[in-house]
Amino acid sequence: MSLIVATPWRRWLAGVTLTLAAAWPLGATAATPVPPEVAARAYLLYDVTTNQVLAAKDPDAAVEPASLTKLMTAYLVFDALRAKKLTLEQTLPVSERAWKMPGSRMFIDPKMQVPVEDLLKGMIVQSGNDATVALAEGVGGTVERFVELMNQQARALGMTQTTYRNPEGLTAPGHTTTARDLSVLASRLMKDFPEYVPYYAIQRYRYPGTPAANDTNRNLLLFRDPTVDGLKTGFTNAAGYCLVATARRQFPALGEGPAGQRRLVSVVLGAANENARAAESQKLLNWGFSAYETVRLFAPGQPVATPEVWKGQASRVKIGRPEGVLVSVPAGQASSLRTEVLRADPLVAPLQQGQPLGTLRVSTATGEPVAEVPLFVLETVGEAGLLGRIWGAIRLWIK
Repeated sequence: MSLIVATPWRRWLAGVTLTLAAAWPLGATAATPVPPEVAARAYLLYDVTTNQVLAAKDPDAAVEPASLTKLMTAYLVFDALRAKKLTLEQTLPVSERAWKMPGSRMFIDPKMQVPVEDLLKGMIVQSGNDATVALAEGVGGTVERFVELMNQQARALGMTQTTYRNPEGLTAPGHTTTARDLSVLASRLMKDFPEYVPYYAIQRYRYPGTPAANDTNRNLLLFRDPTVDGLKTGFTNAAGYCLVATARRQFPALGEGPAGQRRLVSVVLGAANENARAAESQKLLNWGFSAYETVRLFAPGQPVATPEVWKGQASRVKIGRPEGVLVSVPAGQASSLRTEVLRADPLVAPLQQGQPLGTLRVSTATGEPVAEVPLFVLETVGEAGLLGRIWGAIRLWIK
């Protein structure tokens, strides 16, 4: 790997050359993998582990999300639980509005006081619109206020092409999203609220006293692939059959336990039927795990570069990522990666730990882009004393 520093005034090749050959066996260079044919209006495959899009078709096309809307509803409920505005044991009333919701239901009624945890299971496993409205009213006071919170959260997450009109996903004018925005929501939900992700792997659930025939999760992959542990299905006549699925699989090259796992998210929108959305999602996930391998370029806390600092208490600063740098590359290309560090120059103290400071650009040997990874200051470099600053200014002027 070659490290290149880009400056506002000039570009220069740093005299640093790294190699991955010692860590990964040499492999033949191959073209970017071609994704399989996916029978859906739009799709996107996202590598959560490395924050990379591996494949997509019409990822920014406006679509109806149907019950995938409930991912955002869950995000806000999880946030309320973390903020202790709700508890899992707390019971919520079932309003007339919730009771009369059409479509998928948990089959709760106004005579009931239902625990929040059961409402979550009813929304996630059974896709109950009644449970969803009860939760929305419990968090927002009214459905209308809750929808405002949904749209505010969408903006905060960077879901710039998403607008919500309701919390359950029934067809409404202007209620749209994109495959890309759904991948952002799904990945953030899992990263921000890992303690609640296991709800999405529940295969069967029903609230006591409700129909037994209504207990099965519609995500068929939960019954077909043991590595799949979520997330959500959706269907309306306008949206077609939709599925946001996620799977995590062990890759020994990355280590043992959770550190050695890769997680992918597939977003499949507008499939022909229930079986098709599951089959197309499975196809995408299997392809992503086999066509790409994840490479650990730098260990947690390992400096990616140590550029010179001016007017500082130290002469150099360590830049990298606290969690290390992982990238997913076409299988067989790990040994031939090229990297560039792009940053401003000169660097003048003070520089604070956690401060953004450049980008690591990763490409294949043929120059095809793989990833761009933000870099941060790993250790603070304080400002030098008066004499040090004067001497630094003189040296910088001469330079």
